[in-house]
Amino acid sequence: MFLTISTTGTPELPATDLGFLLHKHPGKAQAFSTSYGTAHVLYPEADAGRCTAALLLEVDAVALVRRGKGNGRGGAPDAALAQYVNDRPYAASSLLAVALSAVFSSAMRGVCDARPERAARPLPLRVEVPALPARGGTDLVTKLFEPLGWTVTARPVALDAEFPEWGDSRYVSLVLESETLTLAEALRHLYVQLPVLDDAKHYWVAADEVDKLLRAGEGWLPAHPEQKLITSRYLSRRWSLTREAMERLELVRLAEADDSEVEDIDNAVATETETEEKPTPLAVRRREAIVEALKASGATRVLDLGCGQGQLVQTLLKDTRFTEIVGVDVSMRALTIAARRLKLDRMGERQSSRVRLLQGSLAYTDKRLAGYDAAVLSEVIEHLDLPRLPALEYAVFGAARPRTVLVTTPNVEYNVRWETLPAGHVRHGDHRFEWTRAEFGAWAAKVAGRHGYDVEFVPVGPDDPEVGPPTQMAVFQQVTTEEAKAA
Repeated sequence: MFLTISTTGTPELPATDLGFLLHKHPGKAQAFSTSYGTAHVLYPEADAGRCTAALLLEVDAVALVRRGKGNGRGGAPDAALAQYVNDRPYAASSLLAVALSAVFSSAMRGVCDARPERAARPLPLRVEVPALPARGGTDLVTKLFEPLGWTVTARPVALDAEFPEWGDSRYVSLVLESETLTLAEALRHLYVQLPVLDDAKHYWVAADEVDKLLRAGEGWLPAHPEQKLITSRYLSRRWSLTREAMERLELVRLAEADDSEVEDIDNAVATETETEEKPTPLAVRRREAIVEALKASGATRVLDLGCGQGQLVQTLLKDTRFTEIVGVDVSMRALTIAARRLKLDRMGERQSSRVRLLQGSLAYTDKRLAGYDAAVLSEVIEHLDLPRLPALEYAVFGAARPRTVLVTTPNVEYNVRWETLPAGHVRHGDHRFEWTRAEFGAWAAKVAGRHGYDVEFVPVGPDDPEVGPPTQMAVFQQVTTEEAKAA
């Protein structure tokens, strides 16, 4: 990927001030490591009359696959050739936008202690992007950049110059020129618009992307005629994030029109109501109880069996005492969502070495699950038909045999306390059964006796004196040989 930024100057205001503004010396070629390759900054020309800075991003196609959707941690299990042979290393996209932000972060904020007056002043700028994916063609490129003060020259790139009858590709060669923008404004325009035109991002779009968009779009996005399209594409068409961004942009627009602060506009809710304590959700209490039980057991290598979308795995990762965490689920879709939740594609080397996501069924023995300190079955057993429970029991307690096993399941007696739950209904449509405390205790005692475990029971949530807690947890501890003999 390749992009150049050029400016002109005079002996009094030399063009080489561009080096100060970008915080990169024109006399040196510099290289910066990124998650997906190496970004090079160099100056093909640098004198008082004209200066050009070039950003060359060399993408490591293998690293892109390994750290992206095909990294084996919840991504597609196969490694198709298309993952390695594609246009990503050559055409400007979110990869180049992220490199811009990383390499020119101070310039994007307009910070330049050496030349503060130049940073705040518009420059004669020329930006060239030789290969830019444009889903929408040259018309869309013009609609996105022209309202921002750019003179746009976008030429379609032919599929093959020797065969013009094949038509144009989806790429354009882009030249932007302006004399009314600061360098910081120009960089922020590119940071947002490059992935918008490509209409694809190389990483999972999380809630913090809204803040990134609003920061980069400050001063120009609220009034842009294509605001909705830009917001939707930048946020990968995630409607909830798009709606949040649009609402916040409207507040900004209203505040600017009223010459006031956003906080003064967005004051419909009294401040004191924001600090009212809300009851802790049962799912959070359940995870807290599980973590406490794991800490008490001394476990460091933990299995989350039936991990679903990875909420417990995410919680365990925050505690460094857990050195290895393995999430297992039969659903590849759930594992994919878990990988996105955990941001595995952006996780550092040390952190990613602590976690794995595996596809597997708990109805079958699996050698990969042997040798761990603890296993968690949180809200899992009630999703199985009763005749299949013995298979799960043997796979976990008989074959994997972790020292500690935690099993949580709903307490059906507590259901009468749920005002919105009709009488006789289970809490979830997929629950095959829900046990009383006595039924769960009888099952757990039989499992413990058959496989050499002791078991005790821990209430999770408010422990009602009449019907017990909403969730019941059994803590199984493997009995040592000496304890077994004594028994």
